[in-house]
Amino acid sequence: MHELSIVASLFEILEEKAKEQKAKKVTAITVKVGALSGVVSEFLITAFDVYKKDTIAEEAELKIEEVPLKVKCQKCGAVIIKDDFVFLCEKCESRELKTLAGTELLLEKIEMEV
Repeated sequence: MHELSIVASLFEILEEKAKEQKAKKVTAITVKVGALSGVVSEFLITAFDVYKKDTIAEEAELKIEEVPLKVKCQKCGAVIIKDDFVFLCEKCESRELKTLAGTELLLEKIEMEV
């Protein structure tokens, strides 16, 4: 479960940013999770809930924004949101697809009480 190590890194950032802002507590965190990021959102939430005990983010909510897989066909130029992971253009059946979105794992927003 690599989600726990991701949450540990996330907390390093949270604690640093909270200290910089002289925050009393962190109230919410928003993370963007791409469909191809390799991260299971439910596991990330569970790891976060376990890790946050007795920290500045003890009462914080982890908000997950799911980012779908978005590709562009290099042959016909079609931009497609994929529901599956079959790398085939739905317009021209080309396999020459470039990934535009869906691989990210980003800390998007930290909400704090100062």
